[in-house]
Amino acid sequence: MIKVIIVDDEPQARIVLKVLLEEYADEIQIVGEAASAKEGIELIKTQKVDLVFLDIEMPYMDGFGMLRQFETINFDVVFTTAYSQYAIDAIKFSALDYLLKPIDIDELKASIKRF
Repeated sequence: MIKVIIVDDEPQARIVLKVLLEEYADEIQIVGEAASAKEGIELIKTQKVDLVFLDIEMPYMDGFGMLRQFETINFDVVFTTAYSQYAIDAIKFSALDYLLKPIDIDELKASIKRF
C-alpha cells in the first residue's frame, strides 16, 4: 500500500481528491488530511508517508515553504494546484507530478502509476 496524505486549504478540493483516490487507486491508503502547511508538516512527521498530494497556494505558508521545512524530503510529492505558473518551481523540488485542478482522472492514474 502507498501511504498518502492530502494537504490543501480548500475542504472541497480535499474531498474531491479523496473520492478520486478511493475510487481509482486501490493501492492508495489515505493516512491523513491537512488544511494547512503547518498541519501537513505535523502529519508527515507523525505518519510514515510515501506520497503527499500538496496544494501550492495556501494562507500563511505555501506548499513550497512547507517542503523547505524538511532537511530531507523522503517522500514523493504531487502538486495539485489551479495555477500553471508554479510548474518550474515544482520541478526544482523534484516533484513526481504536477496536476492542475480540476484534476483529470487519467492524469491522476498516471501519477500513481509513475510512483
